[in-house]
Amino acid sequence: METLLSLLIGIGLSAACGFRVFVPLLVVSIAAHTGHLPLAKSFAWMGSDAALIAFGIATALEIAAYYVPWLDNLLDTIASPAAVIAGTIVTASLVTDMSPFLKWTLAVIAGGGVAGLVQSATVVTRGTSTATTGGLANPILATAELAGSVVTSVASLVVPVLVVLVILGVVGFVAVRTAKKRRTPAPV
Repeated sequence: METLLSLLIGIGLSAACGFRVFVPLLVVSIAAHTGHLPLAKSFAWMGSDAALIAFGIATALEIAAYYVPWLDNLLDTIASPAAVIAGTIVTASLVTDMSPFLKWTLAVIAGGGVAGLVQSATVVTRGTSTATTGGLANPILATAELAGSVVTSVASLVVPVLVVLVILGVVGFVAVRTAKKRRTPAPV
């Protein structure tokens, strides 16, 4: 049961990595540093003072950069692969009682996959916002994404089952809507 719970926490934190790469890493670092979150032995460094400071600075810089017009779109090109990597690392850091092969396979597929899906959605949303508002609405999106990352990160530690159910619900909803749009013929 503990392995499943740690995997659910990892998946929730990975989803948060799709909104902001460093916010979940900072949350994991704080939780590990204070002794509230056990990490796999090879990831104990994430709870160190140095990691806490580094993740704090990286988080502040990432948050600030998303409020700079056009830099936010450029940052998305870097954040997309970084979110997948961060989601994979976060999930792997939490799964302790599993063979390395299975742990990394689950981390890449579940953690990296969820982070990539969420990041892709934010990239599409930001691109649409830039195209339709000339980037004027992007700071609103940046605030919503930051809130999504913070709430998802904290909730993943507190109620991981609920977070994963919400993630599955959103993915299911989007899949159904996409399927319906593809079946509906375009107006002539």
